Amino acid sequence: MKKILIVEGNLREENQSFSAAGIQTHTESLKDSLAYFTDKLENHVVNPSSDENINNNIDALESYDGLIWGGSSLNIYNNTPEIIRQIEFMKECQKKIKKILAICWGMQVAVTAAGGEVKKATKGSHRGIASNIEINENGLNHPLYKNKDKKFNTPAFNFDEVVTMPENSILLASNSINNVQGINFKVGKCNIWGLQYHPEITYNKMINLIIFRKKRLLEKGAFKDDNEIDNHIKHIEIENNKLDKASRMKELENWLEYLNLE
Repeated sequence: MKKILIVEGNLREENQSFSAAGIQTHTESLKDSLAYFTDKLENHVVNPSSDENINNNIDALESYDGLIWGGSSLNIYNNTPEIIRQIEFMKECQKKIKKILAICWGMQVAVTAAGGEVKKATKGSHRGIASNIEINENGLNHPLYKNKDKKFNTPAFNFDEVVTMPENSILLASNSINNVQGINFKVGKCNIWGLQYHPEITYNKMINLIIFRKKRLLEKGAFKDDNEIDNHIKHIEIENNKLDKASRMKELENWLEYLNLE
């Protein structure tokens, strides 16, 4: 049985508001998605921003076969104490864990910890869905995208993007909004597979997040009015009817296969 560490990227207060609204936390979504493929994982969960004794976990990191670091509503360039804690914990993970799957916010933390840079996206945002992600030649030959369609739509929610990749990174996939949608890089013996989107989250949850964040999204100009939000939700519902569960989560399945190689 493989032992993996799941890192929750949201603050405890954000997760409490998710739960109060009847929405799964990102860790809960990830656990459900992992269970779709296997019941042979020992999962441990930490929250670097909210766990007071997070540094007590550092010595135990070497005992994990892999790590999955999930999404968050934070923006890494805000550089708050909670964000700094996550970056520093990621640096320790990159020293001690050989296989990391870094999803959305997780990828941004991994890139930052390895010397890359993340900024506010200049070409738009993904509000529940990312369209026309295309796997490049490197990606087509990478195990992350084994049996994945070369061009695809997928659940996603982000307003920021990787603008500078760490040294020796391999770009695997892009779309018109974010050049870095899939990436692979190494830090010492640690091999990081990064995704800017969410194969582990359903479109239904993304719709619920849009409704949950409606006021916030309107205030930041992500939507101009309620009518645009309603039309966007209808668009996601149409995409939801087209996408089967196994295809959506192919990257997660492929990482689990990689985890079990040794």
